[in-house]
Amino acid sequence: MRLWHVDLIEYLPKGQLLSQWRELNSIFAKEDKHILINYIYEYPKDDLYLYTEKVIAEMKKRGYKIRAFEKMNHYFQELEEVEDKKPYEKHHNEEYLEICYYNLKEKFIRGQKDYDEKLYEKLSSYIQSKM
Repeated sequence: MRLWHVDLIEYLPKGQLLSQWRELNSIFAKEDKHILINYIYEYPKDDLYLYTEKVIAEMKKRGYKIRAFEKMNHYFQELEEVEDKKPYEKHHNEEYLEICYYNLKEKFIRGQKDYDEKLYEKLSSYIQSKM
C-alpha cells in the first residue's frame, strides 16, 4: 500500500494508477493503517481529497471508467470547500519523489508489462528536471 508522490501520478503505469483508486477506496471504507500511508492521517482530509481528485483526473484523461464514487462521497461528505494546494506537502518532498521514482524505475527495468518505454522516458525527463 502506497500513495505515490503527487507529482508522479501522471507518470504511473496503468497498474499502479488503477491500484491507487483501489487503495483510496479501501482508505475511504476502512481508514486503513499501514506504515507507508499512516502519515495521511496527520493531515486534514482536504489533502486526501486533493490527492484523490488528481488520481481521478488522470484516470479520466486516460479514458478509464470509474464505476462507483459512493465510498469517496461518504468519506468526504462533511468536507467543506477545499483550498487548492499541494497535498501532503511535508511528506511528498524531494526524498519521497526519489523513493517513488526508483520504485517505478525498478518496475520498468523488471519489465512490468503495462509500463511502456514512452511513459518511462517521460518520467525520467521529469525527474531529471527536478533532481
